[in-house]
Amino acid sequence: MRLSELLKYENIVIQCHDNPDADALSSGYALHWYLMQKGKKPRFIYRGRNQISKSNLVIMVKQLSIPVRFEPDFDEIPDLLVTVDCQYGQQNVTHTEAKNIAVIDHHQCTVELPALSEVRSNIGSCATILWDMIREEGLSFDRDLLLSTALYYGLFTDTNRLSEISHPLDKDMRDSLLVNKSIITQMSNSNISLDELTITGRAILDYEYQLKNHYILIHADQCDPNILGVISDFTMETVGVDVGLAYYVSPQEIKFSVRSCVKEVHANELAAFLADGLGGGGGHITKAGGTIRPEKLADPSAVRDVFKERLDLYFSMYRVMYAKDTTLDTSSMKRYEKKPQHLGCVRLTDVFPPDTMIEIRTLEGDINVRVGISQYLMIGIEGEVYPITKEKLMKSYQMSDLPYDKTFDYEPSIKDVFTGEKKNVSAFARSVLSTGNVKIYARPLEEYVKLFTAWDEEKYYSGKPGDYIAVREDDEHDIYIINGQLFDQLYKEVN
Repeated sequence: MRLSELLKYENIVIQCHDNPDADALSSGYALHWYLMQKGKKPRFIYRGRNQISKSNLVIMVKQLSIPVRFEPDFDEIPDLLVTVDCQYGQQNVTHTEAKNIAVIDHHQCTVELPALSEVRSNIGSCATILWDMIREEGLSFDRDLLLSTALYYGLFTDTNRLSEISHPLDKDMRDSLLVNKSIITQMSNSNISLDELTITGRAILDYEYQLKNHYILIHADQCDPNILGVISDFTMETVGVDVGLAYYVSPQEIKFSVRSCVKEVHANELAAFLADGLGGGGGHITKAGGTIRPEKLADPSAVRDVFKERLDLYFSMYRVMYAKDTTLDTSSMKRYEKKPQHLGCVRLTDVFPPDTMIEIRTLEGDINVRVGISQYLMIGIEGEVYPITKEKLMKSYQMSDLPYDKTFDYEPSIKDVFTGEKKNVSAFARSVLSTGNVKIYARPLEEYVKLFTAWDEEKYYSGKPGDYIAVREDDEHDIYIINGQLFDQLYKEVN
């Protein structure tokens, strides 16, 4: 859906969920701003039983001039009702009659969506989606400091002070917005009430520790999601605790926060695993979080047992491998070469001068490297990027005269860490053709694997049954994982 599709309606009402949080307020604010720019006169409301009373949100509405109204008895029937940060028909949003419905949200789908909908459940905040949709319409609000600050705070609060960001689009918005830092500080320092301080202390006292896998599980009373981050951060100060999980249960959602202090457990991967099929989760390697929809559980009160079951399964299912200390038995593995295929490559010195510290932003995460004369970047068939030396590039590929013109859902970018200058990778890409000169040995995985490659001993690559584990014929420690769905597209068996 594009925002311009909403412009054919005259009487437009924007509604966020009952008991709105910062993300809901900032999302509705952004949509209201867009419609006003297009000559419309929308109204922004929330309903339910309770008016906004939380200190940080009261400050947010007042200081950022958010045009939202509490309308518990709203009984008009607008031409168009747009729900933001929620889905029409969910329990957390009071039903409002309307001739037409639109939905903009970042949560898991739990109801049937109308034709006019934009739901991206892999994005950290609904504010990010509105920011991106407004950009697609060619508008900029760089000069609107209040709106920019609101969008930033929406992402800030929904990702536990930015610690649980996983999608690069969230990072792009975070990096691009100009914000009033003093207002952010004021709101952040008004986030915890004395009651929530009591909740924090009570929750920490009621912990469950699992000695075998060194994780701690804490159930808190319903609270601001940031409190869960405070609780889980505190638990990681404890000797013998490698992984911490804090959560609360409410009628609308089950919110959880994950922390890890060991490289063998990525918090973002664990969060996604805990929420798989039940909601959504993600974040950083050490800090992550997620949401589970209560209606996805047979008994929401038994969520503690669900968490324990999934935690124990997660720890038991993976085999951890370190490529630098591992040699694979290739006698039972088949030999392959890459199929002729046009991929992309970028010589990093074409983008930034040698010795520049750069950050490469992709869907898989951010990669920090220093630009070297012999360093290149490969662009795979799905837009995945990874560093490669000139020596290995020339062994496996040959330069092509064909232009590189592939597009992806998210275009990888490169940023100078010190100046902040950002450039799209594709603008510097050249086409290369795989030669088949380098052979690999590969076999399907029959177990779940976490592989620390020889070139990165801090971050592992996950493999599941059906994926392939491979090793270069000319380097017994160059071991890596290949996505099972892509393997047949990339490789062919040879003698």
